[in-house]
Amino acid sequence: MSFLDKTFQENLELILTKGYKKEDRTGTGTISFPGVMIRHDMSDGYPLLTLRKVPFKSAAIELEGFIKGITSKKWYKERGCNYWNQWCNPQVVPYGTDVDTKKKMEECDDLGEIYGKQWRDFHDVTYPWGGEHKDQLEDVVNTLKSNPNSRRMLCSAWNPLSLEHMALPPCHFAWQVNVTDGKLNLFYYMRSVDFVLGNDLNTYGLLLHLLAKESNLKEGMLVGFFADAHIYLNHIDGIKELLSRNATGKLPTIKTDNFKSIYDWQYSDTILLDYEPLPSVKFNVAV
Repeated sequence: MSFLDKTFQENLELILTKGYKKEDRTGTGTISFPGVMIRHDMSDGYPLLTLRKVPFKSAAIELEGFIKGITSKKWYKERGCNYWNQWCNPQVVPYGTDVDTKKKMEECDDLGEIYGKQWRDFHDVTYPWGGEHKDQLEDVVNTLKSNPNSRRMLCSAWNPLSLEHMALPPCHFAWQVNVTDGKLNLFYYMRSVDFVLGNDLNTYGLLLHLLAKESNLKEGMLVGFFADAHIYLNHIDGIKELLSRNATGKLPTIKTDNFKSIYDWQYSDTILLDYEPLPSVKFNVAV
């Protein structure tokens, strides 16, 4: 079993056996543990769990949308990413869990000031015609190339002035990079994580890969920090199945040919190789 799969199982076991029952926004109910971490060396392979089949394409599409600052649900859906189908800008359709509101939320195309908007155009949304606009991704890329020893290469999706304009307040609210011994390391932070479905190793492993290519560096460590790491009560049967499994295969790898720039990159430019996971386990998303 890969170190990544083993660490994932250990964290699931920790949350399940040592966690605390909590009510939540969705009304589903959770078991939560405060403070979990996953550390992965990219030289061991691409961080895609083999304990169950995890979609690569959808995460790649979503990352392309974040890099381009896309806030249209239609853009994601047309390319085959359905992560955002059930959410929308609460300024257009206020959040609700009743059937009619859920239908309106799904039909609304506007996702508001979500991740990519903050990465590429961080500003005070309450003053759309004034104030400074900051392209955080561009700042990180430029600093990587001009001053790779900097400890200030950080990107935040948590904009307090825009939270009420976001389809969902950012769960992975910040990431940063540093360089050691010619290797790019990436650290990301999650205030809240559905640990089974939303730990985002897939997304940030791909972002690390692209930033390393952009800055002509080798790939180093990927580290995720999770504050409220939780599992939903309706996921417990599936979690027990994952804990019973022994994934003996190696982690897959990825390949990106004809790379010109992270800004020009499209999800289809990167392909997944030698991914041999165990069968899927279905988990419903709590909205």
